[in-house]
Parts: sequence; C-alpha cells; structure tokens
Amino acid sequence: MSGEEEENAAELKIGDEFLKAKCLMNCEVSLILDHKFEQYQQDDPRNQVSQVFEKSMQYVKRFSRYKNPGAVKQVREILSKYQLTEFELCVLGNLCPETVEEAIAMVPSIKARGRVHDDDAIDKMLCDLALIKKFE
Repeated sequence: MSGEEEENAAELKIGDEFLKAKCLMNCEVSLILDHKFEQYQQDDPRNQVSQVFEKSMQYVKRFSRYKNPGAVKQVREILSKYQLTEFELCVLGNLCPETVEEAIAMVPSIKARGRVHDDDAIDKMLCDLALIKKFE
C-alpha cells in the first residue's frame, strides 16, 4: 500500500501485510489459549500464567460466538467457501450478523463491485452460520 493511500477496511484497503496475514476468529484464539493453558497445568500445576494471558483468555471466551471445537472448524469451512478474505471471514465469524443488511453494514466489502456475493448468497451464508450456532 503506498504511503499516500489511506487505509479503509470497508474497501479492504488494509495494507498488503494484513491482507496476506492469517486472521483468527475469537473462538479459534480461545481454543488455542485453552490448549496452551492445559499444557502449562500439565507441566506443573503450580504454574501461573501472566496477567496478559489471563485477560486475553477472558476476552476471547467472553466474545466467542462458538464454543465447541467442531463448530469452530465448521464456521471456518463454511465461510471459506464464499471466497472471503481472512479479514472478512473473521469479522463475520466474530460478529455473527443475522441479516444481509447487518452483514453488509459490518463488512461492506462483501458487496463491493466485482465480487460474486449477491444478497441471496450472503443470506445463505448467514443461514449456514445460524444453523451451526443452533446445534452447537
């Protein structure tokens, strides 16, 4: 991204480094931190985690929409079918919009020119996510 070009997440102008980066949803981070915490406890039950680790764990648990590891995997698989960028996928997975209008308001780039996401495709994607949540 050139120095003159202003960043704008709505238009996916978020910098080349970020566009290529692997993003994680809160629920994925929660699973990773839980696993790491279990490792700490297995090594030595007296191990104390840092305050930053603990606060991070609390945050992702509080804001994770999906708790079950199988559901977390399904969410990523479903959203990956729609050729979303990592950024778009994580925003939708974290915020779980219920309507097409909400999804477009949260991630305007999914409706940008040249993208294949029409309202019906976005609605199908949201219904698929709602189904996972319902049976979690």
